[in-house]
Amino acid sequence: MTKKASQKQAALSPLENAVMGVVWEGQPMTAEAVRERMEASHKLKDSTVRTLLRRLEAKGYVEHDVDGRTFIYRAAVAQTNVAASAVRSIVDKFCAGSVENLLVGLVDDKQISPERLQELANQIAAAEAAQKQNIRKTGKSQMKKKAHS
Repeated sequence: MTKKASQKQAALSPLENAVMGVVWEGQPMTAEAVRERMEASHKLKDSTVRTLLRRLEAKGYVEHDVDGRTFIYRAAVAQTNVAASAVRSIVDKFCAGSVENLLVGLVDDKQISPERLQELANQIAAAEAAQKQNIRKTGKSQMKKKAHS
């Protein structure tokens, strides 16, 4: 996956989002495989699936390789990056850009408990501490290499 969510991408329609869900789950895959996996929820013609995949590629969500005459599709953006971008859009539209307002609203609406929110805060703090530790180790390792050069 080559693209970051920080690159502003066009929003996904509900049907494009359904196609992306299939691609994320089963990649790499052909247009025919996408159509078959979507058959239970969406009765789409082969040409419709191909059009959707071309649009997704134009928007930067998928990429393809060619095997003979067959296009093999894979996601160009991680699902978590697209989700984070969608959440950022919601925060900007409905919470005046404040993640804190979103979290308070989720607690007020009983979508998440204050205890669970604290657990998540602890996990984030631990991940940040581990990341800082890795940066320090990498920096020391690079300094040793330069000293020995």
